[in-house]
Amino acid sequence: MSAGATYTLDEAGVVRLAELLALKLRAGDVVALSGDLGAGKTTFARAIIRALLGDPQAEVPSPTFSLAQAYDAPRLSVTHVDCYRLAQAEDAAELGLDEAAARGALVLEWPERIEGLLPEDRIDIHFAETDDAATRRVTLRARGPAVLEFLRGTW
Repeated sequence: MSAGATYTLDEAGVVRLAELLALKLRAGDVVALSGDLGAGKTTFARAIIRALLGDPQAEVPSPTFSLAQAYDAPRLSVTHVDCYRLAQAEDAAELGLDEAAARGALVLEWPERIEGLLPEDRIDIHFAETDDAATRRVTLRARGPAVLEFLRGTW
């Protein structure tokens, strides 16, 4: 079961959507960000993390080379993972994703690289370019039990 919505947003809108989602995240939530290179995944992840940290200027490096970066925010810890460089899904086991999700929220870029390891209960967000270079089409889809939260408007 899934439920979702699609929006066409400029960068400020993408950031605002991430900030709104950050208000709703809880320990155990998994946010899976997909889309082409440069579509907005890292911008969205950074905005979630900055919102959780309460610092819009916080240094939030891309985990492209480190693969995972953890942040201890006042309300909720969050781990930002970039799966782009993983050769196979099994390599993700070394990143401690289950432990990270157990203690906080997990934000994954390139989740299709570890599709078989993703929990059923998650929030999928897909970014696509539009004819206007300044906007993105952002599709949110709640899967599994997260659907009820989505339909109730609680996230």
